[in-house]
Amino acid sequence: MTVDKDVREQPPVIPLSEAPGERAAWGRSPLVVAAWMAVEWLVVTNALQPSSRLRVAALRAFGARIGEGVIIRQRTRVKLPWKLEVGDHCWIGEGVWIHNQDQVTLGHDAVLSQETMVTTGSHAHRRDMALLTRPVVIEPGAWVTSRCIVTGGVTLGRSCLVSPATVVMKDVPAGRIVAGNPAQDVGERFPEA
Repeated sequence: MTVDKDVREQPPVIPLSEAPGERAAWGRSPLVVAAWMAVEWLVVTNALQPSSRLRVAALRAFGARIGEGVIIRQRTRVKLPWKLEVGDHCWIGEGVWIHNQDQVTLGHDAVLSQETMVTTGSHAHRRDMALLTRPVVIEPGAWVTSRCIVTGGVTLGRSCLVSPATVVMKDVPAGRIVAGNPAQDVGERFPEA
């Protein structure tokens, strides 16, 4: 039997409407999630609202654990504040998106610079598109520079540096500098003199 060259077997289409997991990651009722969405839009993400203290207060009111002296700039987005812990004296730059369907922890003095995205979720793309989540840990003194992506399951070591526009899908050791997509080790952040 011969097969017409124009007839090809097509891969299956997984209906996204049937993918399990989104609401399971919430950890709160739909009413609390909806209330957070409104507060986030009005207070946290709002570019016209200049007060970092007000953003911190809103996040704390919804369960985020945020230390002292934390600066959170305008246009920041946080998916689920009750899954966020930020140590003392951290800086979260303008337009940072923390898409935390799992726990995100920033150690003291860590920095997330402008337009960076931290995401803890992905999907079982070879199976049923089920939501898969893994926590992200950013250790004290780590600096994630502008427009980076940090994915679920990653630990950024103490005082490491992630160069601009880097995609981090694996752990970064303490004190190292990474760059590129995917992230590659390019040197030591504080070489001995």
